[in-house]
Amino acid sequence: MASETQTAVVAAIAANLLIAVSKTIVAALTGSAAMLSEAVHSFVDGGNDALMLYGLHRSRAPPDESHPLGYGHELYFWTLIVGMLIFGVGGGISIATGYLHIANNTLPEASVWNYVVIGTAFVFEGWSWLYGLRAFRAEQRGRGIVETIRISKNPTTFSVLLEDSAALIGLVIAFFGIYLSTKLQMPWLDGASSILIGALLCFIALIMVYESKGLLIGEGVEKRTLQGLRDIITADPSVERVDRLLTMYMGPDDVLLAIELRFRGNTDAIEIRAALARIKQVIRDCYPRIQHIFFDGISS
Repeated sequence: MASETQTAVVAAIAANLLIAVSKTIVAALTGSAAMLSEAVHSFVDGGNDALMLYGLHRSRAPPDESHPLGYGHELYFWTLIVGMLIFGVGGGISIATGYLHIANNTLPEASVWNYVVIGTAFVFEGWSWLYGLRAFRAEQRGRGIVETIRISKNPTTFSVLLEDSAALIGLVIAFFGIYLSTKLQMPWLDGASSILIGALLCFIALIMVYESKGLLIGEGVEKRTLQGLRDIITADPSVERVDRLLTMYMGPDDVLLAIELRFRGNTDAIEIRAALARIKQVIRDCYPRIQHIFFDGISS
């Protein structure tokens, strides 16, 4: 799944940079606000995907003295930054550009190049979107789209898909904005389409920021997984009861688990050590993502 996610991000970077250059040239030639917004959108997406790729790379750095539990949260941090950039740069500039074109009553040039670039961009974005969908489906595992986004611990998978989906919708909006404004001689439609594209980017950004914030603060495993862990621990013959289980995702495939339990009264130190080793092994066999296991409050 990690390789699919990285491939999706690289594909998105390549597509966005190629599209951004072509959109910029056509926006300069035709004066279209919607096309300029789409160019900004593609440049921002390319830069954001590069940041997410950097976050993926940094999150895999091995633990060291200053970060004994690793650098997994780097991915969550950079995804949060990406969401803020999409909101402020992508969405903000698109809305401002659209407002200025409406205020200045600027009519875009009726050029066939607008539609050529939009069509070409749609093909490239669709290609990138398919890679993003493949990575998202690997994370989905039969769940719904909203549920997968909500419980996913790898924000890169849904971020790339959301960005590419917004890009495809934005291209459709830009097409109709340019076509209708020139056909009906109504300049404000081009500006309005730019504002609509900006609003779409802001919406996508809010989803990314909200989900990344929760992961960065520290989210635990699902209730079903907690119950499974509790069942594993209480099944050990030396354990009397489990008091508390504390979990936190350090990265998409890196979970910290702290266990507070009580052993039976007749359990000696040697048996306790053997039981702790057994419990650790069974947990890691059943839940490979749990890489850090700590015991607290052990008593008998």
